[in-house]
Amino acid sequence: MVTVLVLVLLTLGAPLTGGAKAAEGPTAKVSQAEAGTGGTVTVTGARWRPRALLTLLICGQNMIGGTNSCANGDGRAVTVGADGTFTKKLPVAEPPKPCPCVIHIATATGEAAAADVAFKVAGHPVAPLPKERSGGERLSVLSARLDGSSGLLTWFGAPPSRRLVVTVGNLGSTPARDPVFEVGTSHGVFAPSWEEQRWRGTIQPGKKAQVKLDVELSAGAHGDYRVSLRYGSKLLVEQPWAVGRPWGVTLFWVLLCVVVAATVFRIGMAVVDKVRPRTARAAPPPPASPPPSTGQAGANGAHPALPWFTPDTAPEAPPHHQISAPSEEIRSTPKGTT
Repeated sequence: MVTVLVLVLLTLGAPLTGGAKAAEGPTAKVSQAEAGTGGTVTVTGARWRPRALLTLLICGQNMIGGTNSCANGDGRAVTVGADGTFTKKLPVAEPPKPCPCVIHIATATGEAAAADVAFKVAGHPVAPLPKERSGGERLSVLSARLDGSSGLLTWFGAPPSRRLVVTVGNLGSTPARDPVFEVGTSHGVFAPSWEEQRWRGTIQPGKKAQVKLDVELSAGAHGDYRVSLRYGSKLLVEQPWAVGRPWGVTLFWVLLCVVVAATVFRIGMAVVDKVRPRTARAAPPPPASPPPSTGQAGANGAHPALPWFTPDTAPEAPPHHQISAPSEEIRSTPKGTT
């Protein structure tokens, strides 16, 4: 019996502990409850995650329609201190939706956390809140993964794409028919950009179903990304996505620079070859003069100039042993005459 009592006390104490932790969640407050356009309001917070990046927005209709009802262009960002507190001045701007208005504070990175503070924009119209859809469906993600891989085109800068596959269970009392999910992608410290996707089907109470949603980034995206899934105002799951760098684009630009540089060099050399002056060709050197003749010298003591004959025009010289005949007959004289 003692064991049963201990188990009952632990079971009853668990919700109380969870409620105490919920009461200790992040809080925020404003320096004044009302201000006009053009003024500023100081927002302070406590019990936030240390070093977390927060976004501050003024939203209409109690932010029922999400950030589409907020003055996003006049929002501010602040980093939480080491003690979990922050202080930031926020310019007052009119949201696109009528009041009642709130100042919405939410984390931009890491674990999701948010807080709303009632605030009135002086001079801004006020309208009744739209009726919310009543339903007892309560969706929860049991498992999640990213399917797909990068192809050759992604290596050359094509948009990376994946498919978010989640197993969703309906923990509520009514069926969820054609639920509309919001898929968000974020990079670094930036807030996610959300896109609505409708899943065709019905998830009965106590049942589960596999939901597949397409996710695509911009062309040339690379680095560490985070894919988030949201249903209504509840963040269901976050999945990391490491996108590789498109090295094919880098290789293309390197090859293009090499080809352009080689083409410019060839064109430049052709131009230089065309415009440079032409030099006259040097005349061939004269043939070497023949050696001086060893024959009879001239009257002035110099060797007589002889004509130059080429080997094929030179006259044939008689052999040294051949004696030429005299031109006239030698007549015999008697012996003893002079």
